[in-house]
Amino acid sequence: ALAACAGPAMTQADAIDLALAEIDAPGLFEKASVLAADSMLGRRTPSPEIEATAVWIAGRMEAAGLEPGASDGSYIDRYTAPAFDPETAPNVVAVLRGSDPELADEYVVYSAHMDHVGTRSPDGERTDSVWNGADDNASGTVTLMEVAEAMASMPESTRPRRSMLFLWVSGEERGLLGSAAFAQDPSVPLTSMVANFNVDMVGRNWTDTIVAIGKEHSDLGATMNRVNEANPEIGMTAIDDLWPDQNFYRRSDHFNFARRGVPVLFFFNGTHEDYHQETDQVEKLDTEKMARIGRLLFLLGVEVGDADARPQWDPNSYESIVDRPPETANEEAPETSGN
Repeated sequence: ALAACAGPAMTQADAIDLALAEIDAPGLFEKASVLAADSMLGRRTPSPEIEATAVWIAGRMEAAGLEPGASDGSYIDRYTAPAFDPETAPNVVAVLRGSDPELADEYVVYSAHMDHVGTRSPDGERTDSVWNGADDNASGTVTLMEVAEAMASMPESTRPRRSMLFLWVSGEERGLLGSAAFAQDPSVPLTSMVANFNVDMVGRNWTDTIVAIGKEHSDLGATMNRVNEANPEIGMTAIDDLWPDQNFYRRSDHFNFARRGVPVLFFFNGTHEDYHQETDQVEKLDTEKMARIGRLLFLLGVEVGDADARPQWDPNSYESIVDRPPETANEEAPETSGN
């Protein structure tokens, strides 16, 4: 929409301002209401409902003008895992091409898991059998959808220099399976991925802060701080890990990229009384907060996408975290547990 009305003199700053306005609470609530509806039966992997989720996201990305990013030229990659072989499950991959021919083959990867845990039998006072997973992780899923659609609305010449790869994975709740499969057999080379921003549970708790786990492990932490300081009007501050003893750094999909040498940040609002309960409902989401997180993620992607240099690991962190660098990444990965 913005591209159609934009004049030739539009600057990137003007395009960013218009695109940020596209990320809003009503759009987030509308999308989250689809994913966290009872009819989606908790989006278990594999299931008809996780398939419907993938098709719906892919359709929205195609309508927004993003390119298909799966290995077969579609929007949906498929994988299997020992937990459900020979069945397969979907990941959704969409790409927004960068504006600089010299950097467009490098990618800022945004990720979120679109699955949840499915249904449970009623037990005692608990009569609801559908575990809707509104915060976990319809919130992250739809926030990335809004970011992707907003970036795609920018005139092509004003988009970030590097390409943006948007990845919605399934199987997180069963052991980070979808992200493990994608990182093991990616549709673009691992060496072309300059950063991963993973978004998992961003719709609850504090209204003006979001935890960004992993800031200390690369210069993405300094970049995040710089974006925050330059954009106080967003009203959202990315703070350091509040729970290092709980090891959340290794408990969501970003870790499958980090251990292969891709610098990461993990955006997470922490758990709450509705975490992995049937009470994690869409009405409890703070979609206005999610919109501000989406705008912050948008600006972070632009900053990294436009930078002359790729993000760099802290050497000590690289030594302790990266156990499967890109040249060995197609070897079989050990299983990890989901958040």
